[in-house]
Amino acid sequence: MVKRTSYHHGALRDALMDACLRLLETEGIAAVSLRRVAREAGVSTGAPYHHFADRAALLAALSTQGFELLAAELAATREAATGSPLDTIAALVATYVRVAREHPAHFRLMFRPELSQPEKHPDSMVAADAAFAVLTDTIADSVAAGLLPADKAEILGLALWGLGHGLASLWVDGHLMERCDQLGTTPTELVDDIMSTLTALIAPGS
Repeated sequence: MVKRTSYHHGALRDALMDACLRLLETEGIAAVSLRRVAREAGVSTGAPYHHFADRAALLAALSTQGFELLAAELAATREAATGSPLDTIAALVATYVRVAREHPAHFRLMFRPELSQPEKHPDSMVAADAAFAVLTDTIADSVAAGLLPADKAEILGLALWGLGHGLASLWVDGHLMERCDQLGTTPTELVDDIMSTLTALIAPGS
């Protein structure tokens, strides 16, 4: 590894986060320490402390980054949608699953209980709420269109989030592929089939 003796102030933070992400992807969270991240980034062991008070602060920053990435992808999906609000909901769940598959290290980190504490990691919680708001706003569109009952909007939001999260976890952990092999389909096709089936059950004839 080529040792870097200096980084631009903002670039150092990015380099440390990238190094931490590589460790998460290759060795898991147990391998992460500020000393190890510094070595991976090629900087002095004291460099991380310019940006992160401790290991938890670094992990929380990556969690926030993951939620921001998810929110941006969900917002882009909603913006590009041309079908009914229910079709958009299905597309949002599929996007949630895809983002988890493409960014498994972020996904596994984002929902760790020690990072899901608003009083300790407010930025992460704000980013998480922004991502969830894309789904709830689309559900509100479906309610306004008469496709979903207003009194069940919050329950449906949680149910759809749970469904997307469960499918994403199964795919990231390799279990969804096993079932796809049995069914003779692909994970993407299976997610699409699940969502089209669900939306038909929620609002038949819509």
